[in-house]
Amino acid sequence: MKYSFLIVLFFAARLVIAQPSPAYNLHFKDLATRWDEAIPLGNGQLGALIWKKENTIRLSLDRADLWDERKAFEIEKHDFKWVQQQLKNNSYQTAQQWGDSPYDRSPYPTKLPAAAMTFDLAKFGKVVSNVLDIQTAVHTLKFDDGKILTSFVHATSPMGYFEITAKNIGDLSPELIPHQYENNINADEQKSVVDGQSLARLGYKQGTIVKTGNAQVLHQETYDHHFFEVMLCWEKVSSTKLIGYWTISNDQKVKKQPLSLQQFEKAKRSHLTWWTSYWSKSNISIPEKDLEKQYYLELYKLGATARQGAPAITLQAVWTADNGGLPPWKGDFHNDLNTQLSYWPAYTANRMNEAQSYTDWLWKIRPKNLAYTQQYFGVDGLNIPGVLTLNGYPMGGWIQYSLSPTVSAWTAQHFYWQWKYSMDPTFLKEQAYPYIIEAATYLKNITYLKDGKRYLPLSSSPEYNDNSTAAWFNSWTNFDLSLAHYLFAIAAEVSTANGKAEAAKEWTRYGAELPNFAIDETGLRVAEGLSMKHSHRHMSPYMAIYPLGILDINNTQDKSLIEKSLSHLEQLGTRAWVGYSFSWMACLHARAKQSKQAVSNLQKFAHNFCSINSFHLNGDQNGGQYSDFTYRPFTLEGNFAFAQGVHELLIQSKNDYIEVFPATPEEWKDVSFKNLRTAGGFIVSAEKNNSKITLLKVTASQDAIFRIFENTDLQDISTKKRLSKDKNLQYIKLKKGQTVQLSSI
Repeated sequence: MKYSFLIVLFFAARLVIAQPSPAYNLHFKDLATRWDEAIPLGNGQLGALIWKKENTIRLSLDRADLWDERKAFEIEKHDFKWVQQQLKNNSYQTAQQWGDSPYDRSPYPTKLPAAAMTFDLAKFGKVVSNVLDIQTAVHTLKFDDGKILTSFVHATSPMGYFEITAKNIGDLSPELIPHQYENNINADEQKSVVDGQSLARLGYKQGTIVKTGNAQVLHQETYDHHFFEVMLCWEKVSSTKLIGYWTISNDQKVKKQPLSLQQFEKAKRSHLTWWTSYWSKSNISIPEKDLEKQYYLELYKLGATARQGAPAITLQAVWTADNGGLPPWKGDFHNDLNTQLSYWPAYTANRMNEAQSYTDWLWKIRPKNLAYTQQYFGVDGLNIPGVLTLNGYPMGGWIQYSLSPTVSAWTAQHFYWQWKYSMDPTFLKEQAYPYIIEAATYLKNITYLKDGKRYLPLSSSPEYNDNSTAAWFNSWTNFDLSLAHYLFAIAAEVSTANGKAEAAKEWTRYGAELPNFAIDETGLRVAEGLSMKHSHRHMSPYMAIYPLGILDINNTQDKSLIEKSLSHLEQLGTRAWVGYSFSWMACLHARAKQSKQAVSNLQKFAHNFCSINSFHLNGDQNGGQYSDFTYRPFTLEGNFAFAQGVHELLIQSKNDYIEVFPATPEEWKDVSFKNLRTAGGFIVSAEKNNSKITLLKVTASQDAIFRIFENTDLQDISTKKRLSKDKNLQYIKLKKGQTVQLSSI
């Protein structure tokens, strides 16, 4: 790592460029003809999909908090002890029907689509260019006679804007189109919850549209006197220019906003300012540009779907299906992996405000989750349903996972990460500490001691054995057990950080009462007495490797276990995997420093499981090359886990230390990143040139000790002092705001 001062300046200058390359834009010669291949715009609250339908330019409009929250699942009828009794009495079918039938049978509760707006394509002519600029989050359509239609969803305001320029505007005004809740031609189709049941099954009266000059307002009654409204307005500001906006209100009358060219330009400037700031947070550069493009498209989608003050990212976020039906899996919050994976990249990518949209939502629904914990599990503390509505109510489904006893342990990780990556003492005191302690209190209360060891009454492993009796285990699964170990450990850590040393000792004692992981010659097992026997989409038995990081490849005692586990997974094959399986597996391989396998899984995800617009479609879109799933329900978690897979190649946060370029392939001779964030609140930039690290810069967000796993001895360039050593780790004390550049000696 020896280099001259000029080389440092050269590479530092290269790292300043943070905006994504124009080569990574979505660029087509025509409009997509399917909604799940459309151009996506969004701001966490509002979203739009731009595509072609019935010779119109169609913008499918969406709002994140449009929900039908009617209850279909009668959670209050039974509890966890009743489920245990059904298993004991060999009458589990009763429990299956209680939990799963309402989710499958009833169209609600569900996320709702809003409406669409259209332009008559015949009046615009032939599309010659269809481009989403991800740097600016602006979409541009160009036509053969010179017309241009640009659109954007404002980064911070609940408004979507559009602009048309033409030699002669004439009549190019848009039309507001309601979704069909009555007289729907698909109403009688018997579709599964994955395919999306007809909107007509909700029983709404058809919405009404009021048109007044250059404005249209849709009023749509939903259920129990709830409603939403969509407003579309436009203004011809000259003979060559038309501007307009659309907005959606929920349970409020929509209000018309003034619209002038000056106001439009002001809105666009503030929109561009936000996205410039967003992209300045961090950047990466890797040799495989197809993966780099996919990475930046994922970060674009993160910026379009995560915003403080908006709901957390659901299965499809602000891009609800526009096909006359409900979204796949009702567009709900799935906490058996989907919401968690959706936020994985936000922390390392230094998008802490976006990450906090998840903990904000979890904190908002916490009172309902506390009540659910008391009712269903019968103990004090906090657990959260695995499948739930916007307002936090359980929706049912396969109860092993939709009512799992360890969901809050996994959601607690995000409170821990939000604190650990930011090191925000206020967040620790006001949210991270109480949430983690309430979750740990619940877990302590729901478990019992036997022969000095702590056990769950029933355990499961998503989604092993699906919804059968065999999906329940009387002893710990490694999924539940790893979450229990993790939760008690972080409860001890946040207690210590909050000045509660005695409480920390108690949480450590509870953790010590947990048994060890179930292992054999195949590595980590599903549960005691059961190895993973077949290809399986959910990496639940391997949580201890990632995302929990309990097992560390740098520890001799863990290395063999990790390698055996991943080798066994490879032998079982990928036929039962869906898209997110490959993204998650890339993270697992990266943690094992198996770079070729990690990159291979990233490639398979990007090339086989994504739509042309980069949306994750779950099934293998290349005819089942890698998976027996070839369907195409769109969800987002695979996309975001992909971005984290790239991060894990470049930098890893482990138990109070970091590792730079831990899993980059040997062929990646030139690779860099700027301002990625690590646990401990450190901002790190690094560059590898011709396979040698030529830049390593660290900035501390608080007074802290920076620890790094690195084989060569390091020194602070400015002082020429060696970093201190502790076994395999090197470390340096830093002050808040201090930046150091490190080199090898």
